[in-house]
Amino acid sequence: MSLTLDAAAQDLLFREARTANTFTDEPVTEEQMQAVYDLVKYGPTAFNQTPLRIVLVRSAEARERLVAHMAEGNQAKTRTAPLVAILAADNEFHHELPELFPHFPQAKDVFFTERAARERAAGLNASLQAGYFILGIRAAGLAAGPMTGFDAEGVRKEFLDDDHTPLMVVNIGKPGENAWHPRSPRLAYDQVVTTV
Repeated sequence: MSLTLDAAAQDLLFREARTANTFTDEPVTEEQMQAVYDLVKYGPTAFNQTPLRIVLVRSAEARERLVAHMAEGNQAKTRTAPLVAILAADNEFHHELPELFPHFPQAKDVFFTERAARERAAGLNASLQAGYFILGIRAAGLAAGPMTGFDAEGVRKEFLDDDHTPLMVVNIGKPGENAWHPRSPRLAYDQVVTTV
C-alpha cells in the first residue's frame, strides 16, 4: 500500500464518492457545517489566502430566490436538497493577509494592489478551497452535488455584492434514492503525468 490513508477513507473521499443528484430529507445541521469548515480551513493556499466565502441557503424564501437563477436541469435538486451552499471568491481577500500571513504582512501591498491580480488570485485559491470543501462534506458522511449551471450574475446580485464572484452552488445532504450516475471514466496515470 502506497497510501497512509486507510482504504475505507479513500473510498469515502474519492473512489466511491460521486456528485449526488438526490438527497434524503434528513437535515444538515449547523454543527455539521461548522465541523466541515473547521477541517477544511487548513487546506493550503498561496500566501495562506482565504478568499472562499460560503453562503448557506436554509430558508424556503432564499431557496426559491436561488432556484430562479439555476439552470433548468439543476432546479429540482436544488429546491429539494436539505442544504445548499453558494461558494464565492472574495476579491477583497487581501485585507486579511496581514493577519493570515504575518511573517510577510506587506504581501497585501506588494502583490495585490491591482484588482485584476486580486481577482485571479481569489478565483484560483477559492476554487482550491472549494475542492477542500467538497472533501470536507464527504468526510462528514454527507454527499455533495456541486454545480456550475446557474446565472452567476443573478446569483451575485441576489446573494452577494460586487466584490464577490460566485464559483459554484453545492447541494448537501445524505444521498437519496438513485443519487448517483454511473461512474464516468478517468484518464490513466500515463495520460496525465509526464516526468522530465
